[in-house]
Amino acid sequence: MQSSQDAGESLKLVAQELQAVMSQIQTVNSQISELKMTMDALSTQDPDKPVYRAVGSLLLEVADRDSLKSDIETSTNSFQTHLERLSERESELRESYDELVKSFESL
Repeated sequence: MQSSQDAGESLKLVAQELQAVMSQIQTVNSQISELKMTMDALSTQDPDKPVYRAVGSLLLEVADRDSLKSDIETSTNSFQTHLERLSERESELRESYDELVKSFESL
């Protein structure tokens, strides 16, 4: 049987990891939203007007919009995959947290 100190420490660690994962989920969601807004803006931009891409501290004119769209879609898909993994991890941590709370309360 786990001591109350060990259970408390385990609970603390799971809570910290859960908080970190939730923060990462929020960050990834923000990045996905930003990419979607970029795609929307790109699709409504007049094709005769130039589009620029930030590269380091420079803004460079984009010659191939299709390539830019493809890059944005690839990034969005990567973030979506990462978000799915983070969400799975969050669920696992929530289950562990709930179990540890019950275990801690029964000590």
